[in-house]
Amino acid sequence: MSKFSDLINGEKPVLVDFFAEWCGPCKMMKPVLDQLKSQVGDSAAIIKVDIDKNQPAAAAFNVQSVPTLILFKKGKPVWRQSGVVQAAQLKQVIDQHA
Repeated sequence: MSKFSDLINGEKPVLVDFFAEWCGPCKMMKPVLDQLKSQVGDSAAIIKVDIDKNQPAAAAFNVQSVPTLILFKKGKPVWRQSGVVQAAQLKQVIDQHA
């Protein structure tokens, strides 16, 4: 958990994708996040958190369904949404908080 808090406490916005291996819609997020990464480059970090392997992190942010995307800025959640989100919308959210 300390590593997770280190990751989200930086200056850059950090988009966290809470997912599970057994989740179909979660698999749909991979190409979306790859596309997003190519658009935002180093202005934001994108990390994936497997809720089955990281239950404390999922519990800490009350993740009830997957995929759940949470954007952190300086360790605080500034935006969240469950379900599949398109790259254009995610880029817009990141740009607002960059």
